[in-house]
Amino acid sequence: MIRSMTGYGKAEATFENKKYIAEIRSLNGKNCDLSVKTQIIPREHELSVRQYIARELVRGNIDLYITSEQIEGVEPREIDKALFAKYYAAIVEASESVGLCIENQHDIVSTILRMPDVVSAHKEDMSAECWDAIYRAIVKAVEQLKDFRETEGVVLRKDLEERVDNILKHLQEVEHYESLRIESIKDRISSKMNELEVIQDQSRFEQEMIFYIEKLDVNEEKVRLRQHCSYFLETMGNEDFPGKKLGFIAQEMGREINTLGSKSNQVDMQRCVVMMKDELEKIKEQVLNIL
Repeated sequence: MIRSMTGYGKAEATFENKKYIAEIRSLNGKNCDLSVKTQIIPREHELSVRQYIARELVRGNIDLYITSEQIEGVEPREIDKALFAKYYAAIVEASESVGLCIENQHDIVSTILRMPDVVSAHKEDMSAECWDAIYRAIVKAVEQLKDFRETEGVVLRKDLEERVDNILKHLQEVEHYESLRIESIKDRISSKMNELEVIQDQSRFEQEMIFYIEKLDVNEEKVRLRQHCSYFLETMGNEDFPGKKLGFIAQEMGREINTLGSKSNQVDMQRCVVMMKDELEKIKEQVLNIL
């Protein structure tokens, strides 16, 4: 099954007079790089949350956010008196050093209360019931993200199948021009020899022609490219997390297409090779986002 590494999930949980919002986002990445951007999760539960997300989402650059909102009433706040005093002393000292006279104490107090960490929410120990509600929200958000990945994966698979099919169609065109190429090569060499008035040893000429044409033979490349395309489609349908393997197969497809191009020696064949390379580059871009 194809799943995208990109996804988004959001869920909410309410406990007493607070609402907790869990959001999780994922982008493509080589490994599971998880960033927990919240201080709400108790320290003793953070490891289990990380393990759960890594197990469920497998791979990607993942960000988890948890925020809280007060549903009713006013959230109790605390003033850090020691920090308040330090800010006040620093303001007074700075004012005196430049000869300013502090007249309005209210403005100073308002300014200090807006300073970082002077006012903070009152922290209470989180109950087991509250944590259970938050954890359920995290699980629900992760499930939403997984659904998002599967939905996008359907679109990715359809696009990749079309591009592989396009490569095979261009490969069929190559076969059409291949037979024309051989006749063209024979005519061109014979024409050059006639222009130079070279006396031909027909037997030797045929031997050299066969040797030259064998060097330009692309049958092996065509067979291997078809096999790689078949294996690519098979891997998409049969494996749970095929992203990395599909990347390796795409590299092998590229090798055969490049060799095909170096042996083409014919304008229409080279045009087909360019079209195959274009499709393959788009495949490689998409594969980077597959789980």
